[in-house]
Amino acid sequence: MGTRSVALVLVAAVLLQALLPASAAEGLVRIALKKRPIDENSRVAARLSGEEGARRLGLRGANSLGGGSGEGDIVALKNYMNAQYFGEIGIGTPPQKFTVIFDTGSSNLWVPSAKCYFSIACFFHSRYKSGQSSTYQKNGKPAAIQYGTGSIAGFFSEDSVTVGDLVVKDQEFIEATKEPGLTFMVAKFDGILGLGFQEISVGDAVPVWYKMVEQGLVSDPVFSFWFNRHSDEGEGGEIVFGGMDPSHYKGNHTYVPVSQKGYWQFEMGDVLIGGKTTGFCASGCSAIADSGTSLLAGPTAIITEINEKIGATGVVSQECKTVVSQYGQQILDLLLAETQPSKICSQVGLCTFDGKHGVSAGIKSVVDDEAGESNGLQSGPMCNACEMAVVWMQNQLAQNKTQDLILNYINQLCDKLPSPMGESSVDCGSLASMPEISFTIGGKKFALKPEQYILKVGEGAAAQCISGFTAMDIPPPRGPLWILGDVFMGAYHTVFDYGKMRVGFAKSA
Repeated sequence: MGTRSVALVLVAAVLLQALLPASAAEGLVRIALKKRPIDENSRVAARLSGEEGARRLGLRGANSLGGGSGEGDIVALKNYMNAQYFGEIGIGTPPQKFTVIFDTGSSNLWVPSAKCYFSIACFFHSRYKSGQSSTYQKNGKPAAIQYGTGSIAGFFSEDSVTVGDLVVKDQEFIEATKEPGLTFMVAKFDGILGLGFQEISVGDAVPVWYKMVEQGLVSDPVFSFWFNRHSDEGEGGEIVFGGMDPSHYKGNHTYVPVSQKGYWQFEMGDVLIGGKTTGFCASGCSAIADSGTSLLAGPTAIITEINEKIGATGVVSQECKTVVSQYGQQILDLLLAETQPSKICSQVGLCTFDGKHGVSAGIKSVVDDEAGESNGLQSGPMCNACEMAVVWMQNQLAQNKTQDLILNYINQLCDKLPSPMGESSVDCGSLASMPEISFTIGGKKFALKPEQYILKVGEGAAAQCISGFTAMDIPPPRGPLWILGDVFMGAYHTVFDYGKMRVGFAKSA
């Protein structure tokens, strides 16, 4: 072939590349989803979904609970009032379509079954019909998952699962025959596709993501999330299987290793309010990146401080005020005497000390539990209130505040204690004066601006603004634990690197 012919071929190739859609040029498949209008029912569903996402962590994870594109596969995600993102998959041959939440905080795939006869929720959603699939394989093993405010039960089956253009063969999933309560009835998704590790998979079922990797459907064992937080735009975001899309993020990712398989869990450093340390995680906390949790959940002590700084309206905690009035000065004196903070609440008689931390008086310590009982510690309200007061007072003493100012401030924080797993509302006109909230990950500060952590519902005079922070206390040794849900992942493009066992964050584009 002559030089001129080679040049013409190269020019033609360049022109063809330019004319191709971006998705085809990248070897990626994009599925666009439309948004549904936001109404009061949407808000109810979003709140229930947020409650589930934050609360289920304490219940799950105890173990009781045609070919791809080669380069990657992208499934568009649905932004549901900035609170529920879901995309479409198919199960069976031919594929039966379902909308599912792609949830990095669980590991099972489940959808409603055509054999669900007595749960009203099933009749509001698409249902899997095994008799209409030529690739269906019977399994029949019973299964049940508890999600906090909702639960499902049913049995396992096997079939092909279509995600974008990827077809995962012989995938084990749950046909849900019971979906009691309101939660799943008002939800806008049919089921959940878990992207967590097999360690927390109910029934030890192999997760869909594992099967993608095992069957060679993705070139790289990596998937990534981009959430579009602008709910007035057409697309909700994308999940990319087999890699990441450079147009979804700015700059480089900061990676941290997975510290414990099960959830995508990693170590996190200090939390800052308006650039000032809270001191709560200065020596380290655990966190998980959880696409199935709508809000950002953290220990009540810090969430309360955040609520106070952003002017969120919470619920008065009588236990908290009682602790401050009766024990506040004694706690301060012990802190000034450099008593070990973890022992203070036991010394004032509100908790017992098990050698590592306070445990509610009268409740058995299970640190050296040889009987195989649950390792979850349940603290009473007075013990919890005392431990929060210790954290708050430590922080104020570090700022050289006087004792009177400290006690007055702690009383104000008591007024801002959030409703357990409920909403905390803020003044929509005050966003400009609210502080940035920052999280230290991999030695770098990841800041959230008010417009990123406040959810706005409605428009004009009827608009309401909701705090994106919710309280959840996980006791040691697993806790304290932060759940970085959609509020955080909306601001930061998130990479889940299964090959190198790490999680990465970069500013979303």
